[in-house]
Amino acid sequence: MSSTELGDFLRTRRQALRPADVGLAPGTRRRTPGLRRAEIALLADMSVDYYSRLEQSRETNPSESILASLARALRLSIDERDYVYRLAGYPPPVVSGVSGYVEPSMMYLLDALTHVPAHVMDDLTTILAQNALSRALVGQWADAGGRRANVTWRWFTDPGSRELNVPEEHESIGRGYVADLRAAAVRRGSDRIAEQLIADLRSVSGEFARFWDDMQVAPLQSTRKILEHSQAGRLDVQCDFVLSSTSGQRLVIFRPQPGSNTSDSFDFLRVLGQQSFGAQ
Repeated sequence: MSSTELGDFLRTRRQALRPADVGLAPGTRRRTPGLRRAEIALLADMSVDYYSRLEQSRETNPSESILASLARALRLSIDERDYVYRLAGYPPPVVSGVSGYVEPSMMYLLDALTHVPAHVMDDLTTILAQNALSRALVGQWADAGGRRANVTWRWFTDPGSRELNVPEEHESIGRGYVADLRAAAVRRGSDRIAEQLIADLRSVSGEFARFWDDMQVAPLQSTRKILEHSQAGRLDVQCDFVLSSTSGQRLVIFRPQPGSNTSDSFDFLRVLGQQSFGAQ
């Protein structure tokens, strides 16, 4: 293939997207079709200069993590993502691996959710993508990478990850994560990533080991939760899950309970998030 194949493909996919496809406002009239390079760079969390060099084939050795970010930003299908990996000289990520890839259908739903916190996580509870309100509510988990982005790992190894949840719900939440992980491990079969995660959790957390030995198996279900945010105060939410039957990815939605003031608190969080972003 031509040495410009990767750059050409990135450019054509960028030009095929419209702002509404990725949750952006149309803005002013565009001189050329599609999204701007700066918009894709922002969505992929990289510099405009670096993305421009990729499109212009002046940069020909992107890392696998860069490719995963681009696949997500450009809303590539699985076939398109695999094509990009092969062009860059990498084998496509295995379906059960932690690749950072988010299904386009999941990203579309996430982009559409602008009034409630929401994020996408894989079947092992690694957060792959967040909307602005999710980042304002729980922090920048998707950008942390590795196990710092895994909800179950941090629940049992980082006490700070529990501060958002009221103490009386800690045990039921922890047991829920363990039962969900057991269900995911069974679905994956002989999977090195899941097996290592379980082994490491058993070795570092007596609480996890105790819950694991109870042999409970249950995927996460819609659950009412009381959250205590340091700035937005008490939040009464229903935590809902939308499951992809193909990848096992889940869209997690924090829905305000009817009759509560949580919707107003979400509006406050949105303003805080916008101010924080503008200060960067």
